[in-house]
Amino acid sequence: MNQLSVTLPYIEESEILLEDLLDQEALDLVVFNDDVNTFEHVIAILMKVCKHSHEQAEQCTLLIHYRGKCAVKKGSREELKPMCESILDAGIQAAIV
Repeated sequence: MNQLSVTLPYIEESEILLEDLLDQEALDLVVFNDDVNTFEHVIAILMKVCKHSHEQAEQCTLLIHYRGKCAVKKGSREELKPMCESILDAGIQAAIV
Protein backbone atom coordinates (compact mmCIF):
# COMPACT_ATOMS: atom_id res chain seq x y z
CA MET A 1 0.00 0.00 0.00
CA ASN A 2 1.39 3.44 -0.94
CA GLN A 3 1.48 6.19 1.63
CA LEU A 4 0.46 9.69 0.64
CA SER A 5 2.73 12.35 2.04
CA VAL A 6 1.30 15.83 2.49
CA THR A 7 3.24 18.77 3.82
CA LEU A 8 1.15 21.28 5.70
CA PRO A 9 2.30 24.86 6.17
CA TYR A 10 3.64 25.66 9.60
CA ILE A 11 1.56 28.23 11.48
CA GLU A 12 2.90 30.05 14.48
CA GLU A 13 0.58 29.65 17.45
CA SER A 14 0.49 33.42 17.89
CA GLU A 15 -0.99 33.75 14.39
CA ILE A 16 -4.16 31.91 15.39
CA LEU A 17 -6.40 34.10 17.50
CA LEU A 18 -9.32 32.64 19.42
CA GLU A 19 -11.50 35.54 18.29
CA ASP A 20 -10.81 34.66 14.65
CA LEU A 21 -11.89 31.08 15.25
CA LEU A 22 -15.04 32.16 17.09
CA ASP A 23 -16.00 34.60 14.34
CA GLN A 24 -15.87 31.79 11.78
CA GLU A 25 -18.39 29.71 13.72
CA ALA A 26 -22.11 30.32 13.38
CA LEU A 27 -23.43 31.66 16.67
CA ASP A 28 -27.01 32.05 17.89
CA LEU A 29 -28.83 35.17 18.97
CA VAL A 30 -31.03 33.88 21.78
CA VAL A 31 -34.01 35.75 23.21
CA PHE A 32 -35.23 34.85 26.70
CA ASN A 33 -38.70 34.85 28.22
CA ASP A 34 -39.73 37.35 30.88
CA ASP A 35 -42.92 38.41 32.61
CA VAL A 36 -42.70 42.01 31.44
CA ASN A 37 -42.86 42.25 27.64
CA THR A 38 -46.02 41.59 25.67
CA PHE A 39 -46.22 39.21 22.74
CA GLU A 40 -46.94 42.17 20.47
CA HIS A 41 -43.82 44.03 21.60
CA VAL A 42 -41.51 41.01 21.11
CA ILE A 43 -43.04 40.28 17.69
CA ALA A 44 -42.58 43.90 16.59
CA ILE A 45 -38.94 43.97 17.74
CA LEU A 46 -38.09 40.66 16.02
CA MET A 47 -39.65 41.95 12.80
CA LYS A 48 -37.77 45.26 13.03
CA VAL A 49 -34.37 44.03 14.24
CA CYS A 50 -34.09 40.53 12.75
CA LYS A 51 -36.17 41.25 9.63
CA HIS A 52 -38.51 38.35 10.47
CA SER A 53 -41.88 38.03 8.79
CA HIS A 54 -44.86 38.45 11.12
CA GLU A 55 -45.44 34.69 11.09
CA GLN A 56 -41.78 33.90 11.87
CA ALA A 57 -41.65 36.47 14.68
CA GLU A 58 -44.89 35.10 16.13
CA GLN A 59 -43.56 31.53 16.08
CA CYS A 60 -40.32 32.60 17.78
CA THR A 61 -42.31 34.50 20.40
CA LEU A 62 -44.40 31.41 21.18
CA LEU A 63 -41.21 29.34 21.56
CA ILE A 64 -39.74 32.00 23.83
CA HIS A 65 -42.88 31.94 25.96
CA TYR A 66 -43.31 28.18 26.25
CA ARG A 67 -39.66 27.01 26.22
CA GLY A 68 -38.10 29.97 28.00
CA LYS A 69 -35.84 30.95 25.11
CA CYS A 70 -35.44 30.76 21.35
CA ALA A 71 -32.54 31.18 18.93
CA VAL A 72 -33.99 33.88 16.68
CA LYS A 73 -31.00 34.40 14.37
CA LYS A 74 -27.80 32.61 13.42
CA GLY A 75 -24.64 34.35 12.23
CA SER A 76 -21.24 35.73 13.10
CA ARG A 77 -20.62 37.70 16.29
CA GLU A 78 -20.02 40.79 14.16
CA GLU A 79 -23.42 40.38 12.47
CA LEU A 80 -25.37 39.52 15.64
CA LYS A 81 -23.89 42.08 18.06
CA PRO A 82 -25.84 45.14 16.81
CA MET A 83 -29.04 43.07 16.67
CA CYS A 84 -28.51 41.86 20.24
CA GLU A 85 -27.90 45.42 21.43
CA SER A 86 -31.09 46.63 19.72
CA ILE A 87 -33.13 43.87 21.34
CA LEU A 88 -31.62 44.66 24.74
CA ASP A 89 -32.34 48.37 24.19
CA ALA A 90 -36.00 47.41 23.62
CA GLY A 91 -36.08 45.89 27.12
CA ILE A 92 -35.96 42.26 25.99
CA GLN A 93 -33.39 39.84 27.39
CA ALA A 94 -31.03 38.47 24.71
CA ALA A 95 -27.54 37.03 24.36
CA ILE A 96 -25.17 35.72 21.71
CA VAL A 97 -24.21 32.11 22.37
